Amino acid sequence: MAAPCRLKSMLALVTGGGSGIGRAICQRLSVEGASVVIVDLDKAAANASLQTLSRNLSGQEHAAFATDVSQANHVNSLMKKIQGQYSLPPRIAISSAGITKDEFLLRLSEESFDSVLNVNLKGPFLITQAVARAIVASGQNGGSIINIGSIVGKVGNLGQSNYAASKAGVEGLTKSAAKELAKFGIRCNTVLPGFISTPMTDKVPQKVLDKFAGMIPLGRLGDPEDIADVCAFLASDDSKYITGASIEVTGGLFL
Repeated sequence: MAAPCRLKSMLALVTGGGSGIGRAICQRLSVEGASVVIVDLDKAAANASLQTLSRNLSGQEHAAFATDVSQANHVNSLMKKIQGQYSLPPRIAISSAGITKDEFLLRLSEESFDSVLNVNLKGPFLITQAVARAIVASGQNGGSIINIGSIVGKVGNLGQSNYAASKAGVEGLTKSAAKELAKFGIRCNTVLPGFISTPMTDKVPQKVLDKFAGMIPLGRLGDPEDIADVCAFLASDDSKYITGASIEVTGGLFL
């Protein structure tokens, strides 16, 4: 892939960067020239992603931090560490951290509902708020906040009422943030993946994955890089007039 280096000299924060879609996003942003702060609950996974990042441009300085994005004190501490190391706030923030605790509605526990909402919805809220506050406080407006939702947030899915609710909430949060933060030059958009090949889908039987692929007009599951491509576009000035948008990356699923 020939990268146009659209993000040279930019600082990007990516949550859930230790694996799957998050790792692919970190890799793509680094190839585009950004300095990337990888955030994950699993420090070892974040460090593993750190070793895969491009360092082709002078001035690129990547870092990895272990953070629970569902806890405000963790997020506030993270922002202090980032600004202490880089002397400036991230201008790009991508919330990719997410979990599933699937169960049919009639058997779904309160704990499983709350934990999924805390990571998948409260996490993007805390990151969006913290990054926006830091940008505004710096006196230099402008930035791109990208939250990873899911097509499941639009259409629902069996056994995923908690996950679908969290991802629908991400879309509402992002659209509202886009309206409020536009005056500071901060754009906020949501990316809605469909079925993507990740460590999560590696646990699914092949015949089930084949069935999913048969439902997709393009005939295959997506790759994490397919999501990373869209995130790089939304992070760059190539999308400077796009905010409050939800971009489906599904191979045509549910058309």
